[in-house]
Amino acid sequence: MIAPHMTEPAPNRPRMEDIARLAGVSVSTVSRALAGSPRVTGDTRERIEAAVRQTGYVVNQVAQGLRLQRSRQLLVLLPTIANPFFAEVVQGIEEAAGAAGYGVLVGSTEGDPAREAVLARQLLTGVVDGLVLLTGRIPAGLDVPSLAGQVVAVSETIPGADLPTIGIDNAAAAQTAVDHLRGLGHRAIAHIAGPPGNVLTAQRIEGWRRATGTHAVLAFGDFTMASGEAAMAELLAQLPRPTAVFCANDEMAIGAIKAARDAGLRVPEDLSVIGFDDISFAAFTHPPLTTIRQPRREFGQAAVAALLAGQAPPHLAYTLIVRASTAPPGDDTH
Repeated sequence: MIAPHMTEPAPNRPRMEDIARLAGVSVSTVSRALAGSPRVTGDTRERIEAAVRQTGYVVNQVAQGLRLQRSRQLLVLLPTIANPFFAEVVQGIEEAAGAAGYGVLVGSTEGDPAREAVLARQLLTGVVDGLVLLTGRIPAGLDVPSLAGQVVAVSETIPGADLPTIGIDNAAAAQTAVDHLRGLGHRAIAHIAGPPGNVLTAQRIEGWRRATGTHAVLAFGDFTMASGEAAMAELLAQLPRPTAVFCANDEMAIGAIKAARDAGLRVPEDLSVIGFDDISFAAFTHPPLTTIRQPRREFGQAAVAALLAGQAPPHLAYTLIVRASTAPPGDDTH
């Protein structure tokens, strides 16, 4: 885990911004020059070298001259380490990075933009060679066009950012989940969505609407179990009561099952529940959770390939995993 204070310069220590000011170039140009990029012209490189000598700037905390040796480290930014979805993604990243001779640093941002910005500066200072974003946004201070090939997004497309993105077709996967419920005979299918404004939330609502043709019976959560429980209680207070619910992730589905039980309902006899992600807990809920499996380890492996080899597949494959939490309406055989 990276502590944010690691990127803060010591008092009076020259910074990359000082080099940029003296050389009359942008910070991103200094970063490329320090990394030995051929995109930096000879004259510009000479000015940067002169500024480095003038300030005594130390690259990567070790005096090695201007030409920076690659750190062979990748940085992964997560919104939280508490969500089990991310563990297998990081495992895939570590496996692929290790096979290529790279280490992996993990930063949990806790949704704090300031923390994201501090951690992401590791890329500008050369502490890491590449950045994997699972936060759904670009950290402040990063000029993505100048960092082409050094940043990749996973799971969540970042609006307005021309980045390689590793993920599945979320709308199609959500439609597959709801089609499974419809195939069992359900028509009153509610949806517990993620937070409003989130890209994944919008994509999974789109798939639910494609399959149901309705804009009704919708509640929002925030991808946590507690929010799924609260959203399910909200839905059960409406009439007519849904016979099935599609949840935008497994944690909210687990919370929804608890709320159904607290209301005296049986799953799946009285209410079918389907989740999304297939986290490790999904097979061990009671009843085991039907869900959409995202290839999380492959996400991580593909992210490393995108950074090191420039290979980014358009979409990876998802799988419908049918377990005991879904059944035909009024099915008392489970």
